[in-house]
Amino acid sequence: MSLRRRITGAAALAVAAVAVTLGVTGYLSTRSHLIGEIQHQLRARVSPLLQLHPSNGDGPAGSRPAEGTGIPPAPLLGGAPGYFEFVYPNGRVVAGDGGKPELPVDGHVLRISREAHGGFFRTARIHGVDVEVFTVGDRYDHYAIEVALPLTSVDSVVHELLLTYALLVGVGVLLAGLLGAGIAKAALAPIQRFTKQTEEVTSALDHPRRLEEKGAEELRGLAMSFNHTLDALERSIQAQRHLILDASHELRTPMAALRSDIQIFLEADRLPDEERRALQQAIVAELDELTQLVADVVELARGSSPSDHTEPIELDGIVKEVVGRAQRRAPELAFSLELEPTVIVNSPDRVSRAVTNVIDNARKWSPPGGRIEVVLRDGVLDVRDHGPGFKDGDIESVFDRFYRADEARRMPGSGLGLAIVKQAAEAHGGFVIAANAPDGGAVLQVSFGAWTAATDRSASPAGPTPAAR
Repeated sequence: MSLRRRITGAAALAVAAVAVTLGVTGYLSTRSHLIGEIQHQLRARVSPLLQLHPSNGDGPAGSRPAEGTGIPPAPLLGGAPGYFEFVYPNGRVVAGDGGKPELPVDGHVLRISREAHGGFFRTARIHGVDVEVFTVGDRYDHYAIEVALPLTSVDSVVHELLLTYALLVGVGVLLAGLLGAGIAKAALAPIQRFTKQTEEVTSALDHPRRLEEKGAEELRGLAMSFNHTLDALERSIQAQRHLILDASHELRTPMAALRSDIQIFLEADRLPDEERRALQQAIVAELDELTQLVADVVELARGSSPSDHTEPIELDGIVKEVVGRAQRRAPELAFSLELEPTVIVNSPDRVSRAVTNVIDNARKWSPPGGRIEVVLRDGVLDVRDHGPGFKDGDIESVFDRFYRADEARRMPGSGLGLAIVKQAAEAHGGFVIAANAPDGGAVLQVSFGAWTAATDRSASPAGPTPAAR
């Protein structure tokens, strides 16, 4: 169901509910008022009867009020002047007109006749006519008097009133539906214009536009929120384009070199054995570099959103394993470790890749015989080398994709390593910081988010490990 129909239906239902409530209230109030008038008339009619004193009801069976008592003969039941009966404590009932009693007598009426005081009203239906009956006790002669008046006039008025209220409710609902449709159309017109504008904007993402933040407060807020979404979408599209362009640019060099080497290798039979072996090694190296570059691009394409597969992992164990591999690759460097047992919830592959990139960055910039200090404390991994450190102009850009300092361009790599570290750190609310040590060398601090101290395991070595040579 459309929003316009919902608004129209809601308006119609609201007016119908109010109209029905007012109609029912008015109907009941009017009926109560009219019956109150009838009851007032009954009290007025019973007052002179209470001043009369007919013969005691305990007399001979079939006795009637004595002549000359002043009781006027009553008209037929249902007449305008009313109808009355005398009810004695022994259950004897005498009609005021001397005929057959017509009004119902129950235990409540007999109790009033015996107690000779009190009274109550009730509605009865006799011979197809609704009547209001007032029963009151006579305190002098110990009997009860029942006086009745027909409700024909009341029923006629309330029936007409009911038809009037039903007609008013129907007209009210119809008008409410028409007004609701008009209100819904007027209320949804700005939203329809807003929808049309958003369709025009989203259909031309190559030519960035923004919605005008004007109109009602709610629409301004909606336009502002949509513009923020467009900003994020535009940044995402630009980041994807830059990643593709940068990746294609970086892939040209190894692919061109690999193609050249392969073409030469096709004629390797003309080369000396030593040059042929060097050519084979160059091809393998180019393939490794190309494979690493593709893997880095795929890793960055995953974005900084949390990985689908996460599990508790021992960060100190991963760091120790990565440092062990680095020691085997660079036996000329000395590594010192100070690791606290630390457990995080993350992707093991992503964390291992990030730690490897941090350690490899320190290894790449360390001078021969240099020292790399690795500290894991309070969930933060600190890796320091004793190389040249970062230039002041490079610190803010070292985590950008494909960024390479001037000194790094002559080294192997694609400039994606630290970008991958930043992405892995931020995936679960962590951070990464690059800085220079006061006494020289670069320092990288990495946090992978929430961590837990693994107190149930023995701690990693608290001091430096022997240098690997």
